Amino acid sequence: MKEIAIGIDIGGTNTKFGLVDKDGETLFQKSIPTRAEGDVNEFFKDLQESIQGALKNFPDVDIKGVGIGAPNANYYKQTIEHAPNIRWGTIVPFGEIFKKYFKYPMVMTNDANAAAIGEMVYGAAKGMKDFIVITLGTGLGSGIVVNGQLVYGHDGFAGELGHVIVNPNGRYCGCGRKGCLETYVSATGIKRTVFKLLADYTYKSELRAIAFDDLTAEFITQAAMRKDPIAIAAFEYTGRILGIKLADTMVHTSPEAIFLFGGLVKAGDYIFKPTLEHMEKNMFPVFKNKLKLIPSGLMDKNAAVLGAAALVWKEFETP
Repeated sequence: MKEIAIGIDIGGTNTKFGLVDKDGETLFQKSIPTRAEGDVNEFFKDLQESIQGALKNFPDVDIKGVGIGAPNANYYKQTIEHAPNIRWGTIVPFGEIFKKYFKYPMVMTNDANAAAIGEMVYGAAKGMKDFIVITLGTGLGSGIVVNGQLVYGHDGFAGELGHVIVNPNGRYCGCGRKGCLETYVSATGIKRTVFKLLADYTYKSELRAIAFDDLTAEFITQAAMRKDPIAIAAFEYTGRILGIKLADTMVHTSPEAIFLFGGLVKAGDYIFKPTLEHMEKNMFPVFKNKLKLIPSGLMDKNAAVLGAAALVWKEFETP
């Protein structure tokens, strides 16, 4: 009988789930609307129906558990707290409700932490005990692993590198503060940088013809590859800020590697080169030239579902 984990990634618009074996093979995958407003039980009914329907096609599997990655998920309390794009309530007792619909053991954490465990189980961090995963999406998420264990802190919310302060008088952040790292280093952050550069410089740039709401990080990457000066400068600026903050991060846990994941990583050297340069330039001397800064090993895979499934093997398997 094949052992599998059910990995669930909850997003503000859609929720993906998959049946994943220990080798990282996804046997089945599906996406359903999250129904992120109103009664959370409607979401659970849809999820239960979809998962039960999927399992009918796999009668000979042994389900070891369910792993869930969700925004602002608390590992200890199994709650979703103050999630900006999921409006089921301020603090959702997700674990309690889960037990009404499913009989399987469940573990949940935020999506960036799930990505870190996915990197450890299925990705490029196999065999590593000290590393960090940085997810560069709409915001900046992070999962910090020390001695083979995710760092949760006393309340379950440790490791939010996206909300370290770059400039206390800087850009407004969705968290209510100013100058958070993710307002500079993220898909949204680099868009804001592009428009600042367009205002400050008179360089010819194809980015001048694009409205803010129409501009994407992917287009900025493509423009950089076409040698657009504003796009290249935006990546230089983004990499400088990220590099300085990674140098700061190094002194806290001394990781063997930092993995970058997300759309901005597809820019390759345009983001990695300035990040590495400014990280090493600002590194505490004892750590210089020790850190590996590399792309995630899950870039071309369904990282969200794999990361959620990996939580099961990490949490419930006896070593």
